Amino acid sequence: MKALIILLVIGSMVWFAYSKFQGLHKRQRVVEVEAAHARPAPATIPKREAEAAEFKCDGRTHCSQMTSCAEATFFLRNCPGTKLDGDNNGIPCERQWCN
Repeated sequence: MKALIILLVIGSMVWFAYSKFQGLHKRQRVVEVEAAHARPAPATIPKREAEAAEFKCDGRTHCSQMTSCAEATFFLRNCPGTKLDGDNNGIPCERQWCN
C-alpha cells in the first residue's frame, strides 16, 4: 500500500511537471508568433512609388503591349480594365513576362 502511494505521488509530480513544460512551450510559441506578426513589413512602398514614377496608365490593357513583368504588374495593380491576368491569380502575363 505504501509503494502505491509513493508511485501515485511520483506520477502526479511527473504529470504536473510535464503539463507545466507543455504550457511554457505553448506560451513561448505564441510569443514567437506574435513577435513575427509585430515585425514591420519590408519596405515595399518605395518600390511602388518608383514604379509609379516609371510607369503610368496610358490605356494599354494586354500583355502584348507590355515590355516587362514590372510594367505588367504595375498596370494590373493600378490601371482599370486591364486584361493581364487570365486566371485571376494576381500574376500578370505569366506566359510572356512573369514566368
